[in-house]
Amino acid sequence: MNAATKSVRRSILSTTRCPECGSQNLIEDYDMGEVVCRECGLVIRENVMDEGPEWRAFTREEKDERSRVGTPTSLSVHDKGLSTVIDRVNRDAFGRSLPAATRLQMLRLRKWHIRARVHSSVDRNLAQAMAELDRLTDKVRIPLSVKEQAALIYRKALDKGLVRGRSILAIAAAALYAACRFTQTPRTLKEVAEASLVKKKDIARCYRLLLRELDIRMPMADPIRCIPKIGSKIGVDEKTQQTAIELLHRAEEKKVIAGKDPTGLAAAAIYIACVINGERKTQKDIAEAAGVTEVTVRNRYKGLRNTLKLDV
Repeated sequence: MNAATKSVRRSILSTTRCPECGSQNLIEDYDMGEVVCRECGLVIRENVMDEGPEWRAFTREEKDERSRVGTPTSLSVHDKGLSTVIDRVNRDAFGRSLPAATRLQMLRLRKWHIRARVHSSVDRNLAQAMAELDRLTDKVRIPLSVKEQAALIYRKALDKGLVRGRSILAIAAAALYAACRFTQTPRTLKEVAEASLVKKKDIARCYRLLLRELDIRMPMADPIRCIPKIGSKIGVDEKTQQTAIELLHRAEEKKVIAGKDPTGLAAAAIYIACVINGERKTQKDIAEAAGVTEVTVRNRYKGLRNTLKLDV
């Protein structure tokens, strides 16, 4: 095989036929930028662009190192992460400071770039709402997947016109709480309200509005998901947490946890597990960690003890 033949990259184009002889045996010569029929030699296409990378890689590791891709799109960014950003570095590629005239020019470019990036009322609304979601997720420690779900809920509310005439911060907080409930992430409305700048009553009102207008069906709350959160706050052992989970599984089999507050049930199960395993934790400590009252812990404790016939 000569050098000219080696430089030809061949690929069978099943959807293209030669208009002269009808053959499908076509070759692509990226050096010449042509698609040629191998049977009759007819040049079918000219000026073909090679859409592959300009570098070569011979191993998988080299290909991964040399590949250049952008950041993935994200719903939690108001423009989905598709725009560019002119940073405030004021230095060139060699690290040298820019002259004063160039700095003024970059300042003007940055200003008009920001104006062109957020040019409509919808973009300004999304920019403010996504910034609030970023702040709330950092304070409440929400996973990235839940944050994306909250951004999707807010975008649906904005498309339906639910944000008009209402507080952007309240709708954003309600969307985050709805995402937590939908993904069964153990975060209460009180925790979201404490991190937000809006009252708990306003967030609850907007949350009910989102459920009604967007037709969101929330799954049943699972008290087992609250066990690790409460257990880590008061510092109980893993064995005690597993005992509390087993108690809730037994209570679920007897159909006695439906309609009750999952946080209160989890707190009562942890208290019973602490008594069984000999860990000295008071009802007051567990109630403060769970965000419920001591009366709730006592009532749920009595219900679990009587239903499961526990001798504690």
